[in-house]
Amino acid sequence: MSVTTTTPRRSARKAKGDGHLRRAEILEAAERIFVAEGYEGATIRKIADEVGVSSTALYMHFQDKGCILLEICERTLRLLFERNSEIAAKPLDPVVRVRMMLEAYMRWGLQHPNAYQLVYSGRPLAAAGPWPEDTRDLSTQCYESFRNVVREIAAAGRLRTGAPDSAAQVLWMSCHGVVALMASRPHFGWADRDELIEVTLDGLLNGVVVD
Repeated sequence: MSVTTTTPRRSARKAKGDGHLRRAEILEAAERIFVAEGYEGATIRKIADEVGVSSTALYMHFQDKGCILLEICERTLRLLFERNSEIAAKPLDPVVRVRMMLEAYMRWGLQHPNAYQLVYSGRPLAAAGPWPEDTRDLSTQCYESFRNVVREIAAAGRLRTGAPDSAAQVLWMSCHGVVALMASRPHFGWADRDELIEVTLDGLLNGVVVD
């Protein structure tokens, strides 16, 4: 897998009196820098330059970069939860829905590697500060919506091995391993991303689910 690194775009400095910056503009700029340079490499000054304001103006919206990353995390987690909820409600075979949810999970993690590491890999959690309660709840709900569909497979007698909870956790942990390695080792010579996702899902579901 080839990896290209892009230099963050620097906006022209906004003139005074332009009004309050939208938080979304700051979050979008910050996520670009987190992805390009990592959490440690990102600074408030770099984020402010990307948006086109002074560091002082940015501090009016966020206390520090940890707060910015936590909000990015919550925003992306909510996106994952909404996708899971939408897939879970589809009138499809539960095995199809589980596959769709796992694929959405992996693609979400690869699209938001810094938010993913904050949520599921423990870094840079310590630097970013403690989790807000509603963000922890959202993470739990993401998993529970997935687990409930795995339970449907079990209720139909289609699990090849394991109990509903152990099967759900193994499927989730295995996909986590793929995402975590690809996110933390972007310069390794990975195979095509789509192929890795497909092979992972084929291998997991063929091993856990009875056709």
